[in-house]
Amino acid sequence: MIRRFIITSILLVSGLALFAQNTLKLLQTPAVKAVFPPLSYAYIALEPSIDSLTMRIHYSRHFRAYYDNFLKAVAGTPFETQTIQQVFGSAGNLPIALKNNAGGFYNHALYFEIMAPNSGGQPTGELAAVINQSFGSFDGFKKAFTSAAMGRFGSGWAWLIVKTDKSLAITSTSNQDNPLMDNAEVKGTPILLIDVWEHAYYLKYQNKRADYVTAFWNVINWKMVSDLYAKAIH
Repeated sequence: MIRRFIITSILLVSGLALFAQNTLKLLQTPAVKAVFPPLSYAYIALEPSIDSLTMRIHYSRHFRAYYDNFLKAVAGTPFETQTIQQVFGSAGNLPIALKNNAGGFYNHALYFEIMAPNSGGQPTGELAAVINQSFGSFDGFKKAFTSAAMGRFGSGWAWLIVKTDKSLAITSTSNQDNPLMDNAEVKGTPILLIDVWEHAYYLKYQNKRADYVTAFWNVINWKMVSDLYAKAIH
């Protein structure tokens, strides 16, 4: 039993590292070479905050469909040899299928990356300091981020981003848009996001988006968010 626990722990840590490496490099990957990142934790690992059935469907069907359809949409176009970040830089002029699926692929990759079992709490170190400076306190940040998630009408995302001047900002986007796209209302590098499409929470929370947003705070991997912040400002 102890040996099995040790092996499982090693595999979990290795999986987290692999997933992080894939996602951190994703934006610089040529579109046609993008790979579908493995999930670094079990579907059941985020319960009770996010149920295993939702995780299974969300990751293996919704996320996978965006990835598959992204590769189909970009194949044979001038964008297939560009990096995914370069693709986003032309979002305003992309065919709608390419734009939507590129966004859906990247957005979900980041979403599954910044969650982890036994997480939650609050950030520490440099990220904690800049959040306090930017929003007055962690509670002030939490209130503003929750407001963005609740205020997004219909389907979309709420984001914490690093702007070009290295300041933090909270924004939201509709459908599969994101702040890296050239036509985004507020542009910046994402370091935290929440999916507020109904498929992300409806099986457990039905129409109670507020309950899902509250539960989401229990699964945020602040170590990963801090790593993304450090990368964004350097």
